[in-house]
Amino acid sequence: MRMIRNLILTSAVIAAVGLSPNGGAMAQDSSIKDPPATRIPGFVSMNEAYFSPDGKYVIMQARRDTTEIDYHTYVVSLDGSEVTRVNDKGSDACSYFFPSGDKLVWTSTKDNLKLVAGDFSNPEEYPTGSELYVSDLNGDNVRRLTDNNLYDAEVSVSPDGQWVLFGRNTEGSMDLWRMRPDGSDLTQITKTDEEQEGGCFYMSDSETIIYRSWLKKDEGGRGRPMTIYTIKHDGTGRQQITTDPGLNWAPHPSPDGKHFVYVRMIGRGNFEVFLMNIETKKNVQVTHNPAFDGYPSFSPDGNTIAFASGRGMPGPRLLAIHLMDISSYFPMVAE
Repeated sequence: MRMIRNLILTSAVIAAVGLSPNGGAMAQDSSIKDPPATRIPGFVSMNEAYFSPDGKYVIMQARRDTTEIDYHTYVVSLDGSEVTRVNDKGSDACSYFFPSGDKLVWTSTKDNLKLVAGDFSNPEEYPTGSELYVSDLNGDNVRRLTDNNLYDAEVSVSPDGQWVLFGRNTEGSMDLWRMRPDGSDLTQITKTDEEQEGGCFYMSDSETIIYRSWLKKDEGGRGRPMTIYTIKHDGTGRQQITTDPGLNWAPHPSPDGKHFVYVRMIGRGNFEVFLMNIETKKNVQVTHNPAFDGYPSFSPDGNTIAFASGRGMPGPRLLAIHLMDISSYFPMVAE
């Protein structure tokens, strides 16, 4: 996962308090209503979802019914009428479309079922059998990209299709890595002993990466401050984007290269989606709902986001993917 599966459920996060840019607690305005959000139907629970290049489908990890214990990778039309299960073995995490529209990259433990299962929701127990795979849209012609006893996940693809970007945990240290779609030219991008980087995506130039990071010293505490950065994929030019001391995570860049959506915590344990202008640093709250809202991602035209939400779900551990037009928010963060 880009951070941790069902982040909403971890005790450290539930205990944390979101902070405003000046360090004060942020109160939610219950009078503000979200734009209409459409739920993708047909699943018991879903996690993060990312659009296909034509904007007609999303790829996600989900459980279709109660007999499906583990999350698996699915490609689904926006109205839920077309469903393809890409993998049915092990436990799956992050996945992404190639910009060509004919290939997928996804994360699974399917070839390491005898290893300790681990926990995608716990940085101290990330599954060491988590590997990266490339396949056709229906899960055929599977090719394994990584083969080790490390945690390889949090994967995405550059807009030009030349790079697969992912996070790797080595002996408790999480860093950003990239490689070619055939697994060659493997390159470590970040090399930090004190930070845990992940949740990474290329921006529109296919060279700049946006990601979140937290400090190792904050792990296990009452709330984990997180910061969003950008960095060039050669490891140079790191810039801090969010400056408040709160929890900022799950960034996803807009196709215009000027904006991104991300998640902040408002008050105690309430996660909401925000939009930020990366140049001016102006931001605006997009969702206003007491349920968990997280894992946002942009559609190819930059007007719609997909996000996971607990709104309307029958249990606290269950999330569904919703679609929301946020084009009305862009003037609010303009210069």
